[in-house]
Amino acid sequence: MSNDKQIVTRIAPSPTGYMHVGTARTALFSWLYARGRGGKFLLRIEDTDRARSTPQATQAILDGMAWLGLDYDGDAISQFARAPRHAEVAHEMLAAGNAYKCFATQDEIAAFREQARAEKRSTLYQSPWRDADPDTHPDAPFVIRLKAPHDGETVIDDQVQGRVVIKNNQLDDMICLRSDGTPTYMLAVVVDDYDMGVTHVIRGDDHLTNAARQITVYNAMGWPLPTYAHIPLIHGPDGKKLSKRHGATSVVDYREMGYPAAAMRNYLARLGWSHGDDEFFSDEQARDWFDLSGCGKSPSRFDFKKLDNISGKHIAAMSDKALVAEVQGFLAATGQPMLQPQKSDVMEQAAYCIRGGAKKLGQVIDKARFVLVDRPLDVEEKALKNLDIVSRGILNELTPQLQAVSWDRDTLEGVLNALAAANDLSFGKLAAPLRAALAGRTATPSVFDMMLVLGREETIARLDDVTNMESDT
Repeated sequence: MSNDKQIVTRIAPSPTGYMHVGTARTALFSWLYARGRGGKFLLRIEDTDRARSTPQATQAILDGMAWLGLDYDGDAISQFARAPRHAEVAHEMLAAGNAYKCFATQDEIAAFREQARAEKRSTLYQSPWRDADPDTHPDAPFVIRLKAPHDGETVIDDQVQGRVVIKNNQLDDMICLRSDGTPTYMLAVVVDDYDMGVTHVIRGDDHLTNAARQITVYNAMGWPLPTYAHIPLIHGPDGKKLSKRHGATSVVDYREMGYPAAAMRNYLARLGWSHGDDEFFSDEQARDWFDLSGCGKSPSRFDFKKLDNISGKHIAAMSDKALVAEVQGFLAATGQPMLQPQKSDVMEQAAYCIRGGAKKLGQVIDKARFVLVDRPLDVEEKALKNLDIVSRGILNELTPQLQAVSWDRDTLEGVLNALAAANDLSFGKLAAPLRAALAGRTATPSVFDMMLVLGREETIARLDDVTNMESDT
């Protein structure tokens, strides 16, 4: 553990092919806690399961971290690569008398448990080798077991769960080193956290019982304990643990659904943590406010409506340039063509009128279609109904009036309102064919916004295209 008391947190996911929302939330809490206190945030890949730990699975974690903007200090650490160090610690405990060689076979352990069940006593395995004289050790395969305390209790002063007491007679002599010399997860976690200088272990409360067993390793080695904070799991709307039946569980799925990373950070932060009644906040505010005392003990429920609401607020609040950058990232993530520089520039100009009401980036793109399409427009069938001969005739009247007027909202409103009045039309009746001409659709930003963004030349060209179109309408 570091001696300068600098806060060090970590996220230690297992590579399973994707980054679970719960893992992302734990990473976020650990990142906020460290970053808000000038500390370090580390990444360790717990890749000891060689069957599941593929480069692709590890990359999925790195991609999830990168998209969420959770930067970590130094290089990602491979737990598997540190196996010799884990084994070294197991042998140190053995030499110190805090661990022992156990020669029991699987059949013997199974028979012990079967008898214990029959006699209705604890099935925690009690090895006959715990206090055996080394001179009686056979020349046979063995595991190294930790000598867990059998009397008294182990106390976890948890920053979220409070004081948690585990009776030591509920702890088994856990295996630290298997008979093939490979370390177990329970040992590796402790050694890695100690060697990495981790001061605060923030993780899901499904690890709470593990903490008691892991504390015995710290005590056996004479190492100072980290501060523990076990946060409740995330549940689906039905109150059951969040799983694929509730929808997306991989964090990158949310990127592909069109949520901005800032919205996802904001929403995940509110899942199990609160700062007064604040729902919408920036990264800077989250870093300043986040504290473990704000974490609740009860599981939080994933709510898509709340996520949509938060997402809409972030889309509304971000700068025009940032919005276009988010759109480009969304297009790349979903395998769509990126915007060319000219389209990107004009979308930035249109940002003010395409962000309103949008909850996801796909909706922003949908509203921006009028600047992303090229002439001649492919007019939707529904919009085509608004381009009958009469409507096209009225638009034909408009074209010369737009040639020389000032290209500002007030002037354009005056011209269009006068044209509607001259033809004894409500403005809505004039706006419908205008939308069809300028965007080829019925749902668009306001006609004035579209004209201002498109400019005089493009607006008139689009009007000419529809007034000259051949139609039986």
